[in-house]
Amino acid sequence: MRRTTLVAAASVLVLTTGCGAADMTRQASPFADARGARTVTLSVQSWVGAQSNVAVAQYLLEHKLGYRVDTVQVDEVPAWDALSQGRVDAILEDWGHPDQEKRYVEEKRTISRAGELGVTGHIGWFVPTYLVRQHPDITDWRNLNKYASLFRTAESGGKGQLLDGSPSYVTNDKALVSNLKLDYQVVFAGSEAAQITQIRQFAKEKKPFLTYWYAPQWLFRKVPMTEVKLPAYKEGCDADAAKVACGYPRTPLRKYLNTGFAHGGGRAAAFLKSFRWTTEDQNEVSLMIADRRLSPQEAAKKWVASHPSVWRKWLS
Repeated sequence: MRRTTLVAAASVLVLTTGCGAADMTRQASPFADARGARTVTLSVQSWVGAQSNVAVAQYLLEHKLGYRVDTVQVDEVPAWDALSQGRVDAILEDWGHPDQEKRYVEEKRTISRAGELGVTGHIGWFVPTYLVRQHPDITDWRNLNKYASLFRTAESGGKGQLLDGSPSYVTNDKALVSNLKLDYQVVFAGSEAAQITQIRQFAKEKKPFLTYWYAPQWLFRKVPMTEVKLPAYKEGCDADAAKVACGYPRTPLRKYLNTGFAHGGGRAAAFLKSFRWTTEDQNEVSLMIADRRLSPQEAAKKWVASHPSVWRKWLS
């Protein structure tokens, strides 16, 4: 996940339908960018918040507007390429990719802005709140070395462990550890799901942990965590990925449409431009999917049934 410093490396696209998954490296959705068609193809990223956006949008497009919806699983930067080429029609949660925005929105004009999602994203380092009660000063990055021994694991090579998610996410964390001279090792869990599993196991055993994490995220409701204050973010402080020594910004999450779809996508395009909800809305759906094990479709149906005053204005 997420924002400019979280660029996904993988470039495989997967078309998800009732019939299973297909390799999208060379194959596009046959329904994307189809003028006049009653079908919409949505890009869905790997984290559950993005899945929640798509689930609710898909449910309303299908059940209230009469569209068929296909979803394509694609990582962050390849999603921009797919959107530009018309292989998908919309990205509903982007954490900020200025290079892609300049290329495709401003220069090529193959992608159009579709407004804010209504959710503000933030990446940071977090420790469990139960640990903060024992060591209140642990929330200042300048004190992390004092507590490095608490976070040692078999994987961290004698240093404190900073737990990250997928290795396909490019973060500033390795540079931050080096440039802030911290006695820590970044260890990748492998995926968001694997990272959540590790966090919940640490919490169950009341063990110390330091993790890269982000909001909005439903897990905060299950495992209370407190952010470690890194050096304050200032515009441009992360411009050089090797020299970055500041924390992460707060990023209003945005939506983007393929330009052809934005102009010719009819009520579906208008609906996606109007789609805007809160962090609480997204977390409610995410909690149903990730914690209560409902399918995205079931979670979306429940949310839609209980929030008509929110989504009806998206259809007007």
